[in-house]
Amino acid sequence: MLTYISTRDENLKLTPAEAIIQGLAVNGGLFVPSNLEDIKVDYKNIIQKDYLDIAEEIFTKFFPDLAREIPTIVKNSYTNKFSDESITPLIKLNNNYILELFLGPTCAFKDVALSALPNLMMAAIKKANIRDHILILTATSGDTGSAAMKGFSNVPNTSIITFYPDDGISDIQRLQMTTQEATNVTACAIKGNFDVAQSGVKEIFKSLKGLNNGVMLSSANSINIGRLVPQIVYYFSAYKQLVDNSEIKIGDEITFTVPTGNFGNIMAGWFAMKMGLPIKKLYCASNKNNVLTEFLKTGHYNKNRGFFKTSSPSMDILVSSNLERLLYYICGSENTAKYMNDLANTGEYQIEKEELEKIQEIFVGICSNDNDGASAIDNVFQANSYLMDTHTAIAYASYKNYQDDNNSCYKNVILATASPYKFPYSVLEALKQDYSLDDKQNLIELQEVTNSAMPEQLSKIFEKKIYSKDVIHPENMRKYVEDKIAEICNNNVNK
Repeated sequence: MLTYISTRDENLKLTPAEAIIQGLAVNGGLFVPSNLEDIKVDYKNIIQKDYLDIAEEIFTKFFPDLAREIPTIVKNSYTNKFSDESITPLIKLNNNYILELFLGPTCAFKDVALSALPNLMMAAIKKANIRDHILILTATSGDTGSAAMKGFSNVPNTSIITFYPDDGISDIQRLQMTTQEATNVTACAIKGNFDVAQSGVKEIFKSLKGLNNGVMLSSANSINIGRLVPQIVYYFSAYKQLVDNSEIKIGDEITFTVPTGNFGNIMAGWFAMKMGLPIKKLYCASNKNNVLTEFLKTGHYNKNRGFFKTSSPSMDILVSSNLERLLYYICGSENTAKYMNDLANTGEYQIEKEELEKIQEIFVGICSNDNDGASAIDNVFQANSYLMDTHTAIAYASYKNYQDDNNSCYKNVILATASPYKFPYSVLEALKQDYSLDDKQNLIELQEVTNSAMPEQLSKIFEKKIYSKDVIHPENMRKYVEDKIAEICNNNVNK
C-alpha cells in the first residue's frame, strides 16, 4: 500500500487518508508519495476515458485506501458544477493551446481541486474514524480562499478560516470571499501580503496542532496533497484532447506553460509526467515577482527582495511552498530540511549544481511584466477575439518571448487559470478602454466592449450581503484561530 512521508524526514509516515486529513507534517514538511513507482499508469489507456473516469484512476493511484469511495467522490465533485461537460476544455489559439480551468463555481482553476478536496477529506475522516471537528486554515493570494470556502460550505463537522492580504487582491476576489453565507466559513483580511499570511498559517500549525481539545487543524492550500492531486487530472485531459483533435499522435511529447505563484499547479504537471504522461518541458511563468525564474536559472532561492503588487495578484508570492516537494525528489529529505531551515533563518538557500541540472531537465523559468501581459491581452483579443485574464496573459507573454528566442517545436498548452471578469479593471486597461474605479461598472463595460458573456457567478456579486469584515495584524492570527477553536468547542458543548 502506498504511504506518504514528510519531505523533511522519511521516517515520518502516514496512510494516504491520514495525509489528507493532516495536511502539513508536524515538522513543517509536505507529504509526498514514498515511491513514485506506485503512481505509474498506462497513459495510453487513461486518455481513452472521459474526465471523470480519468479522475477516478488518478485519485485511486494516490489514495488507494479510499478506492471504494472514489467513484462517489468523483461524481459528487464534478457533476453539474462546471459550465462545460469536458470540465477543462482546450482552445486552439494560433500555434498554442489554452486549457480553460476557470469554468467552476468561483471562476478560477482552484475550483477543479477544491470541488474534490471536501469529498476526499470527509471520506478520509470516516476511514480514520475521526470524530474531532476539522478546522481548515487557508492562506490565499486571491483565488484559493473563495474556492475553498465554496467547497467546504455547510460540510458537516468542518469549519474554514481563510486569511487573505487586505491590500493586493481584486475587488471581485474579495467579494467572493466576504459574501459567502455559510456559517462554517470565515474570511479574515490581514495587514500584509500572501507570504505573511502563509507563514502565519504554517506557524499556527506548528504551535497548535494536537492541542485543540476536540478540534483538529487541516489545510485547503496546495500544501495538502488532497488539494494537489486533482490538479494532475487536467494535464491528462489536455493531452487527450490534443490526441482526439488530431493535433498530436499518441506518444508525442508536449509542453505546458503554467502561470505560477505557489508552485502547486506546475508541481501537479511534474507528477503527471512521473506517472507516464509524455511531457517534454514545464515552463514556469512568473510576473515581476520572479523569484522562481531566478531559482530555476541559478539554483539560488532568495526571498530577500522587493515585493511588487501587480495586475496578476494571485502570483504575487515570494515563498513558493510546493517547490519543497520537488526539492525532496531531487535533493532528498536531509538537504530539503537544510534548505528550508536556511530559508526560514536567512531568507535564501542555494542548491547544488547537480541538483539544479536535474531540475532543469524538465523545468524552465520564464517571466514577463504587467506591460507584457497587457499587450498580450490586447493583441490576442484583437487577432482572435479571445479574452485572457491577467495571469494567463503573463504565461502567454512569457512563453511567446521564450519561443521567439528558442523556436520550440513542441505543441504547447498554456494553463488559463481565471476568468478575465475577475479582473475587469486591468483587462479593460489592457484593451485600451475606459475604465472606472467601480468594478461593478467595469464588469458591465467589459461585457459590452468585448461582446463576451459575463460568468453568471459574478453577475450579481456586488448586490450580495457582506458577512466577513474582520481585518487583523499578522501577529494576531494565532489568537484569531484560538478564539475560533474556543467558539467551536463551546458550540459542541451546548449541542
